[in-house]
Amino acid sequence: MARYTGPKTKIARKFGEAIFGEDKSFEKRNYPPGQHGNNRRRGKKSEYAIQLMEKQKAKYTYGILERQFRGLFKKARAAQGITGEVLLQLCESRLDNVVYRMGISPSRSGARQLVSHRHITVNGEIVNIPSYQLKAGDVVGVREKSKSLEAIDKSLSNSSHVYEWITWNNDTKQGTFVSVPARIQIPENINEQFIVELYSK
Repeated sequence: MARYTGPKTKIARKFGEAIFGEDKSFEKRNYPPGQHGNNRRRGKKSEYAIQLMEKQKAKYTYGILERQFRGLFKKARAAQGITGEVLLQLCESRLDNVVYRMGISPSRSGARQLVSHRHITVNGEIVNIPSYQLKAGDVVGVREKSKSLEAIDKSLSNSSHVYEWITWNNDTKQGTFVSVPARIQIPENINEQFIVELYSK
């Protein structure tokens, strides 16, 4: 499965946000990378550059490569509702993202690995496709044989995020994808309208 495996701090510095999660290196140097990164007189970005950057930020945040992301956009455009919002909702409904939101893994890349390595179930069945689209009411859990994994226990004990559209039971290590989140419930700092404008050209 193709995924981004390059330097994460460099990318986070490019966007000025720790988009891959907690990052001590980013906290030390939260300005753009490169020789002129800390120069406050950087040139003004064009409209296209701003739109492209927003799309790249969304792709890196959710760990989705271009072909897959474009496919999600086409799906969002064909669906009812505001295209940009539907696009983010599709990203949030991915199994790897929900595993991350539930606190089973501290990062989306870690969540993707748990899914790929068959540690996660949906409605009692093992699903090893990170891009699997969940529907309201789907029950996501840790596979019985994997419930004793130290990495999962550590992640769950450190998790403090609560989302209205997800429930989690720490005793059974199962949670429910209650509903597709509304835009206001998605905490990511992404301007989806820029992405729609970019793809609509």
